[in-house]
Amino acid sequence: MNIRPIRKKADYQAAITRIEQLWDAAKGSPEFDELEVLATLVDAYEKAHHPIDPPDPIEAIKFRMEQMGLTRKDMEPYLGSRARVSEILRRKRNLSLPMIRRLHRGLGIPSDVLIAG
Repeated sequence: MNIRPIRKKADYQAAITRIEQLWDAAKGSPEFDELEVLATLVDAYEKAHHPIDPPDPIEAIKFRMEQMGLTRKDMEPYLGSRARVSEILRRKRNLSLPMIRRLHRGLGIPSDVLIAG
């Protein structure tokens, strides 16, 4: 096992290639240990060099609506009146703290995603 820090793209590509070679390593084997260490290094490199922005709050709501087969009418308990639902989904009005709480509790949308907007 010759593991080094991942500092540049070539190091990253080499680590990915090695991970692919080790993918089916038996748990508890030296190869599996190498796989775990490389995966940790790759994860740290990706977080530092390719961060993933949190989803847009309104897009997260729309995605959850689609996932659950919800209509705008179904959103009224979470957002308020029919007009309020429309304003929120068209980005004409911001989410309030009570709305964020209801969306989080009722639909399981992470509150940090809803606050990000």
